[in-house]
Amino acid sequence: MPLLLQVLKFALPALIAIATLEGLVLALVIRSDYDWRAYLASLADALGREYFVYALLPLSLAQPLVELAWKHRLFTVPLNGPLAVAVLVIAQDFSYYWFHRCSHRVRWFWATHAIHHSSNDFNLAAAYRFGWTGRLTGTAVFFVPMIWLGFAPGPVFTAAAVNLLYQFWLHAEWIPKLGWLEYVLNTPSHHRVHHACNAEYLDRNYGGIFILFDRMFGTFVAERDDLPCRYGLVTPLRSNNPIVIAFHEWAALARDLWRSRSWHDRLACLIGPPRGSEPLLTNAAHDATGGHERLPPNLTSPVSQHPGK
Repeated sequence: MPLLLQVLKFALPALIAIATLEGLVLALVIRSDYDWRAYLASLADALGREYFVYALLPLSLAQPLVELAWKHRLFTVPLNGPLAVAVLVIAQDFSYYWFHRCSHRVRWFWATHAIHHSSNDFNLAAAYRFGWTGRLTGTAVFFVPMIWLGFAPGPVFTAAAVNLLYQFWLHAEWIPKLGWLEYVLNTPSHHRVHHACNAEYLDRNYGGIFILFDRMFGTFVAERDDLPCRYGLVTPLRSNNPIVIAFHEWAALARDLWRSRSWHDRLACLIGPPRGSEPLLTNAAHDATGGHERLPPNLTSPVSQHPGK
């Protein structure tokens, strides 16, 4: 465990170096149109979060619930063997699935998660674009049931960090489908679908390490050869200003709350899907908010960014 914690501690510089190498290869060898401004925006996001925001905000909004759950836990689960560790990893991925799904379906959580989807390119640099407000939204609450059942908070959030570290390599457009692994694991192909804003792909493939829960709960969609992925938000964010990226969806949420006519409408803005309450988003409101809805009419979220940190 101490070795794993050391690896996680120094993972971000290594991920940045790998993402930089990918950019150089794509730009200089493959001769693709690599967006270095978007690369710098993601870099500013990651460094600002790691070395400034976390220094000022060391705890999550959900920290009291984490402590309460551990104090009143039903059992104590010892991590004394491979089976216990496997159960921890699977349980954490199950919790991550619901955290990630709610980050797309509940606007309060989407206001932060939208930042991860704001890049119009799909590459390794986009993998560590997470924004600066994750801890303020209390996303660690999704892992509280595990702690209440008896998994210690430290291992739970270490497993969450490993989960996100695994997902780094998924943000690669050049890795093909991986045969039988596609049935079990979350792969670059599955994650390309997740980041796509095509109506056919929107809000799918929420898994972290595994894709099994998407298959189980009906949110899985396979990448199609005849339907290339278009990346970014439904209404693309064109700015590479890190401040705009970090707060554009919070600003849109604040405007919708201000224009809401009742407390019911305000609550709908906060906990409804990212496009907000249907009656609120008339054409005029849509234009005023920049069109931040996620769902089309035909359809009913680096390493130390894990929610417990």
